[in-house]
Parts: sequence; C-alpha cells; structure tokens
Amino acid sequence: MSNDLNRCEFIGRLGKDPEIRYMKSGDPVANFSIACGEKYTKKNGEKVENTEWINLVAYRGLAKVIGDFLSKGSQVYVSGKYHTQKWQDKNNNDRWSTQVVIDNMQMLGSKGDSSTPTNVDSKTVSHAASGDFDSDIPFAPIPFICS
Repeated sequence: MSNDLNRCEFIGRLGKDPEIRYMKSGDPVANFSIACGEKYTKKNGEKVENTEWINLVAYRGLAKVIGDFLSKGSQVYVSGKYHTQKWQDKNNNDRWSTQVVIDNMQMLGSKGDSSTPTNVDSKTVSHAASGDFDSDIPFAPIPFICS
C-alpha cells in the first residue's frame, strides 16, 4: 500500500473556540471544528447552501499556536491526514470518531480582517505525533455536527 495517499485540505471558519487539553507529557492537544460551506444552483433554479463540519486535531507546538491565535469565526486553511479513532464511552461501549490530524495550518484572518495570511506547520513548531492521554480524557471525542 505504499502508493496510497491520505491527505485532506480545507478552508473554513471555526464554529467555536478551540478546546485545548494536555497529554500526560504536558504537550498540548487542540480539538476544534471548521465549517466548510458551498453554494450552488440546481437545474430548476433553486439555490442551495450546504455546510459540512470538519473535526480537526493538532498536537504540540501547532496546538499551542492554535490555542493562542484562533477563536470562533477565524478563517483557516488546514491540511493533514484523515484518521478514525476507536474509544469507549462511560458505559464501555465502543465508539468511533473521525477527524483530520492536521500538520499544516494557515491563518487567513478573522472576521472582516484582510491581514496577510500566516502559515504554520508542524515541522516548524513541532512534529505532530500522538502521545499518551490522561485516562479521563478520551481521544478527540468531538461529535460530528451538521446543520
């Protein structure tokens, strides 16, 4: 399977402030989601607007930058890999969540801001590798939300 590719890219706006948690090592983890909207017109002339919510996670230095500089409404470009995580709920039932583990983020400005984009990637701030989590913090259990 060496010829496979797992790469995702999105531009969207944060639906709420990022949630920052910490691994046992003390390294930060940022969980957040962005809304990616599309507009199109059907053949019958009906205009349609659709929003997909993309769950994202970042580690270490990139997570710190996200926690320090992003908030609800911030527009970002992110890229990373698609990941499915299995975890158990409080009743020991198996659950699955999907997210994009990002290794590159570009701030495109906040609401109404046309400032110069800032590019941040995990190679610049820290390699985005997984780590051990406290037992009371499940791995990125952000539910997939559609509006």
